[in-house]
Amino acid sequence: MAAVRASPRLRSLPLLFSQPDAAAAVRRSFSCASASPSPAPTRAMASPSSSSATPTPYTTLVGRVSCEREIKRSKFIAIAAPVVNERAAMAFLDEVKDPRATHNCWAYKLGEQFRYNDDGEPSSTAGKPIYSAIISSGIDMVMVVVIRYFGGIKLGTGGLVRAYGGVASECLKDAPTNLVKPKARAGMEVPFDLLGTVYHQLQHFQAEDIKQDYDTGKDGTVMVMFRVEYEKIEDLGSAVNSACSRKIELFL
Repeated sequence: MAAVRASPRLRSLPLLFSQPDAAAAVRRSFSCASASPSPAPTRAMASPSSSSATPTPYTTLVGRVSCEREIKRSKFIAIAAPVVNERAAMAFLDEVKDPRATHNCWAYKLGEQFRYNDDGEPSSTAGKPIYSAIISSGIDMVMVVVIRYFGGIKLGTGGLVRAYGGVASECLKDAPTNLVKPKARAGMEVPFDLLGTVYHQLQHFQAEDIKQDYDTGKDGTVMVMFRVEYEKIEDLGSAVNSACSRKIELFL
């Protein structure tokens, strides 16, 4: 297996903390046939133990989807989209929320981090059911906003839970998804005469954003930097060392 050590010119964060790539945003929508003060948004951050594992592949939305239902004269519109971080989630909320609506309730899930908000509905009757729908769908790195236009008939606590959770579930049920494999930034200090061999292995392991830095490496070498899927790092290092018949250090 290739030796691994940190490079001052590469990211100083450990391998396990690199941010997952975002799925491409492709707009697509489809339709299906529905007060106490709002509590502060609920948030849960990843614990140290949950952050210690190498990022694994996850399923997220291909692009934006929506769903509309009418329940006892109230109109519920759910809109969901892939998001890469909290800032992107809040930007999505600002984009789709309607100030004319009675409520704009929402939830997001970013790996082990999540947050939800009832926006004026009784506590835990809107944001939490939306979040539960996200969990049930198996979709990650996603934000769901459910907009309600009150129709004059109160739904009660149970009715609200079913309405918000139901429309969120319907929105995600048939939404196009894709599998995202997180990538790590890495580099190798490569002798000039082995560049061709190393590049062949990088292409074989589908490395991306391959760049060369002639100022960082030692005399007669060049620092080759790239991005590659986490699950391929060890095999890539072993393949390079085997093909080059010498030790090539892998920097993370």
